[in-house]
Amino acid sequence: QVHVVESGGGLVQAGGSLRLSCAPSESIFKFYAMGWYRQAPGKQRELVATITSGGRTSYGDSVRERFTVSRDNAKNTVFLQMNSLKPGDTAVYYCNAVIYSGGFREYWGQGTQVTVSS
Repeated sequence: QVHVVESGGGLVQAGGSLRLSCAPSESIFKFYAMGWYRQAPGKQRELVATITSGGRTSYGDSVRERFTVSRDNAKNTVFLQMNSLKPGDTAVYYCNAVIYSGGFREYWGQGTQVTVSS
């Protein structure tokens, strides 16, 4: 069973920055893609950013140019650098890892809370 563990959430003022980390229990090279989703109270879970094993990235429209997803293969970790945070970014952030083995399998972390105060 694959596990992914997030860390780095917290409380920050608007305009501030946070960096989230996601570490899978297996080698990062096994994953087709890894990324971040978020869910605010009363809203559906939405895409934040993803990065493939080849380094291709994609972003949700609301975070583009403010957030950066990256991976450090040596640390077996994916990061989400969040800058210029807004109160609307307040949500639980979930790490997602996808393995392709005859079909796609997804694994989710337990989530980490990010709260941005105005």
